[in-house]
Amino acid sequence: MSTLLATDNIAEALARIASALRTPVLVLALLVLLICALETGRFATELWSRWRAGRGSLRILVRQVIADPAQAAALSRRAPSAFAADALVQIARAILAGESVGVEYALADYELAVERRLERTRILVRAGPALGLMGTLIPLAPGLAALGHGDVATLATDLRTAFAATTIGLLVGTVAFALTLTRTRMYSEDLTALERAGVYMNATAAVPAAANQPVAPGEPVAQRQPPIPVPPVARPIAVTAAGQPVAPPPAERGR
Repeated sequence: MSTLLATDNIAEALARIASALRTPVLVLALLVLLICALETGRFATELWSRWRAGRGSLRILVRQVIADPAQAAALSRRAPSAFAADALVQIARAILAGESVGVEYALADYELAVERRLERTRILVRAGPALGLMGTLIPLAPGLAALGHGDVATLATDLRTAFAATTIGLLVGTVAFALTLTRTRMYSEDLTALERAGVYMNATAAVPAAANQPVAPGEPVAQRQPPIPVPPVARPIAVTAAGQPVAPPPAERGR
C-alpha cells in the first residue's frame, strides 16, 4: 500500500512539473520560430549578394588580393560574407609581411567563424522538433483528464495547442536543416577559394629556399653551359663486319 502511495505521489509530482512546463515550452517554440525566420532572412540576403556578384566571385577577389595586397580593404567589401572579408584582409597582411603562417591563421579564423554561424541552425534542427514534441505531449494530459469528466471543449482546445506546437517544431527543423546544408556547401566553396592564397604563399616560399640551398662539400655543382657545337661529318664512314673502316674508292686515292 505504501509503495502504491509513493508511486502515485511521484506520478502526481511529474504531472505538475509537466504542467508547469507548458507555458515555457510554448514560449520557446515561438522563440525558435522567430530565430528561424531571422536566419532565413539573413540567408536570403547573403544569397542575393552572392547572386549579384556571380559564381566564383571570391576566387576572383583572392587573385586580386594576391596581385595587389594593398587594395585588400577595398576588395573585401565585395566579399560574399563578413568573415570572408576579414579573411581577405588577414591574408593580405600576411602576403605583405611574407609570412605563410599568417595565411594559415586567417583560414583557421574563417573556419571558426563558419562553425559559429552554422551552430545556430544546427541547434534549431534538434531544438525545433524537440520543443514541438514537448508542446504536443504536455497539453494531452489535461485534455485526456478533461475527457474523463466529459469536458470535450477543453480537450479540443488542448489538442489544438498540441497540433500547433507539432507543426511549428517540424517547420523549424525542416527549414533549419535546409539552411545548414546550403550554407555548408557555400562556405566550403569559399574555403577552397581562400586556400589558394595559402598555396601561393607556400610556392613563393619554396622558390627562395630551393635557390639558397647549400651544396655539400665534394658534391658536383651543375652549371648551365651552352652546348658544345659538333661539326657535321662530311660523309659517313662505313664500317665492315670486323670493325675496320672501308678503304676509299680508287678515284679518291689519286687525289
